[in-house]
Amino acid sequence: MRSKDRISYFYDGDVGNVYFGPNHPMKPHRLCMTHHLVLSYDLHKKMEIYRPHKAYPVELAQFHSADYVEFLQRINPDTQHLFPEEMAKFKLGEDCPVFDDMFEFCQIYAGGTIDAARRLNNQLCDIAINWAGGLHHAKKCEASGFCYINDLVLGILELLKYHARVLYIDIDVHHGDGVEEAFYFTDRVMTVSFHKYGNLFFPGSGDVKEIGEQEGKFYAINIPLKDGIDDTSFTRLFKTIISKVVETYQPGVIVLQCGADSLAGDRLGCFNLSIDGHAECVRFVKKIGLPLLVTGGGGYTKENVARCWTVETGVLLDTELPNEIPDNEYIKYFAPECSLRIPTAHIENFNSKSYLGTIKMQVLENLRCIQHAPSVQMQEVPPDYYIPDFDEDEKNPDERIDQHTQDKHIQRDDEYYEGDNDK
Repeated sequence: MRSKDRISYFYDGDVGNVYFGPNHPMKPHRLCMTHHLVLSYDLHKKMEIYRPHKAYPVELAQFHSADYVEFLQRINPDTQHLFPEEMAKFKLGEDCPVFDDMFEFCQIYAGGTIDAARRLNNQLCDIAINWAGGLHHAKKCEASGFCYINDLVLGILELLKYHARVLYIDIDVHHGDGVEEAFYFTDRVMTVSFHKYGNLFFPGSGDVKEIGEQEGKFYAINIPLKDGIDDTSFTRLFKTIISKVVETYQPGVIVLQCGADSLAGDRLGCFNLSIDGHAECVRFVKKIGLPLLVTGGGGYTKENVARCWTVETGVLLDTELPNEIPDNEYIKYFAPECSLRIPTAHIENFNSKSYLGTIKMQVLENLRCIQHAPSVQMQEVPPDYYIPDFDEDEKNPDERIDQHTQDKHIQRDDEYYEGDNDK
């Protein structure tokens, strides 16, 4: 174990300004709420806070197709009706609407995950956090599930320059299909996704039988769960599987996607995890002691998302947070209790012991097919050729956050409205 983890935290207040639309469940505003909660608990004093660079189109095209990136850059709400074919081709529309500043939003959240990976690669920190990232559904040529650019794939590609093996873990209620698909044919990334599985539940993939192909066979792990899973069942399964994965695969770095839609009471989720149960997974992964990149993901009851990611920031900083939320600009969202912990819902757990036992056995059986960590031949590290050079000493990397954050507006009139907190 390291004596004291050095933590880099990436945030740009502009991510919270974008608006998917009045009836859309994705509220980037939750990121401002999270950040202000982090500030109110004084957690910013224990880590380095950076504003990420806006990822360049050529960086996004390291994974995404150039024509898709170019279209995202060009389209806006006033012109989208002129391009019906491209809108259909790139799957833009209902779930993934075109909104003002959409491309800049993608550049910021992707830039944060890329910067986080670079800081880890250069051993400038032990843990890097980008709560704005974790948009795991986006595909090479299309948007999917509220995700336009897959920052996780871009971050992992960056980590692969320095690490032979990357472990990706996903605890969002939805299957991490975009990340799995990107690395389905390689043994250099192992993807492990814990999620609700069913034909009618988005995205419909993530069966335990989906294990990767060719070089990647057995390097995709799926843990399909049913409604109502609770802390005890989830964390026991998580610890058993992740321990075995780390022992078998021996990764050099871990990427952890902490989608908060797996919490009890989420607008789109159907699990029964408490914040402490969710955070226990983060605590367990941190204790492994490998370089760690942590992102957000889903989460549609936004005051609970903010609570969850604040608690998890505390976990990563080894800081226990008092349950009473300190006064901050968003305090009314947490009223009337103004407490950090949330009650779990009274919903039935459809995950029987025998069902979970069967899943666990299948996963461990597949892991036994990997006799030992694959001996991946590392190539020479490719340069970060697409980034304008600057001297680290001369210009603080990623630009320290200062008054800019404090000056950001606190709340949009069209974001906070009666009934928004209804579950």
